[in-house]
Amino acid sequence: MSYFADKTPLVAEIFSRYPDTPQGRRSALMPLLREVQDAEGFVAAPRLAEIAELCGTTATEVRSVMSFYSTYHTVPTGRYHLQVCSTLMCALAGSDALWDELVTRLDVQPGEVTSDGRFSVQKVECLGSCGTAPVLQLNDEGFYERVGPARLAELLAALQADQKPATDHPVPVPVGEDGRQSTAKGTTVGGSVRDLTPLTAAGGGAP
Repeated sequence: MSYFADKTPLVAEIFSRYPDTPQGRRSALMPLLREVQDAEGFVAAPRLAEIAELCGTTATEVRSVMSFYSTYHTVPTGRYHLQVCSTLMCALAGSDALWDELVTRLDVQPGEVTSDGRFSVQKVECLGSCGTAPVLQLNDEGFYERVGPARLAELLAALQADQKPATDHPVPVPVGEDGRQSTAKGTTVGGSVRDLTPLTAAGGGAP
């Protein structure tokens, strides 16, 4: 059954945000994908084809756009979709060990959902919280800072009981005017943009 068949006003509103050109229609890919995922939890192949038809493109192109963003899923996810940042700063702080502990405890791999429907897992690129690594994100809601084995065990136990702990920060990461991040306890971390030295001052002027 078509998802957008009975949502003509919604589709019209989305397309009204962009120029009435072939390129403009293709720009509506992202909000259409988000609409489906928010409603169904993932974007199945029939939905890809439907969105492609609406935008005047192919399902292959829609899938290629999706592949750039870890926030879109082509398979169902659990009630608690746990995402571990795997980029350099988190890796140096122990995200590889965090990932191993997570998949071992849950006995689940990317693309799978635990038998009770609660959990799914994913490695993602930078979550923008390098100063509080390693970081674990819950759904699209927020993230937990400096997650080691003990804290991971506490989080999983709470989620198993459907007692979702408040995240340390919502998405996106809050950053102050000086470019420094604030932790959940109010401590500022990272370097300030005010500490940067202009290249012209350091090198005696541009060539």
